[in-house]
Amino acid sequence: MRALAPLFPALLLGACVSAPLPMPASAPAPASPAPKPARPDFVLEGAARQGGAIYGFAPSLAKAVMLDNAPVPVAADGRFLIAFDRDAPPNALLTAELSDGTRLTRTIAIATGNWRIEQVDASLTANVPSAEFQARRPAELARIAAARGGDSGANGWRQAFIWPATGRISGIFGSQRVYRGTPGSYHSGVDVAVRTGTPFVAPADGVVVLAAADAPFTLEGHLLIIDHGMGLSSAFLHCDSLAVKEGEQVRQGQTLGTTGATGRASGPHLHWGMKWRDARIDPVLLTGPMKAK
Repeated sequence: MRALAPLFPALLLGACVSAPLPMPASAPAPASPAPKPARPDFVLEGAARQGGAIYGFAPSLAKAVMLDNAPVPVAADGRFLIAFDRDAPPNALLTAELSDGTRLTRTIAIATGNWRIEQVDASLTANVPSAEFQARRPAELARIAAARGGDSGANGWRQAFIWPATGRISGIFGSQRVYRGTPGSYHSGVDVAVRTGTPFVAPADGVVVLAAADAPFTLEGHLLIIDHGMGLSSAFLHCDSLAVKEGEQVRQGQTLGTTGATGRASGPHLHWGMKWRDARIDPVLLTGPMKAK
């Protein structure tokens, strides 16, 4: 850095000229930040298992990342999220296409989930959907798919998730009933048994992509879906009321509505389901066990 000019001009006192003020010493030049070390390979965090998610950093030279040949979005800092369905196969292939034209692959071993299986001595076909359900359901499913089909750009996926409500766990993710040898659908979320009207909050930042406030869905009732970014979303079923609207940005801990028993529910509770793209995942694996009040 150049030496600074004198702070004041010389002062004339009669015939005498004052001595010039001493020149300040030059400030030392700021040190350049140390360059970040390059990542030659993937850096993965967490344990891969059915119904779970892991975070990672892509190699520094990666221009594209894929999981089983499906593109994976990567943030500007190289961070990304991938998750594995409840019924994911034993292995997944993570690939990076590098800017020098080479490909880097990593095989991920996926641990099997310890799912609770219940044998039921009854016929699965006894529970036949009603005509009203069959008429309304296609439009509801289309609306849910459209809500989950985009990416709002939210950064909630980076946060440590919190429980939206606390209470007795009345339903766990992945449990399944088998009706006389025929598997039924498994439970796709975690249920928290709370009274109707209990407030629930956002587990992480996000954007409201679906809010069925006026017309409850046949199964889900008053349904709310929050997009957390990078393909990760939360769905809250059977709500009694909703306090947010579609397109609204929400912050972690913000009240989203109140719990209830709308739709097909055996009693008041909060059903919290999570998906990464098409993979259904267990919210407990992102929050950790619920802490008692």
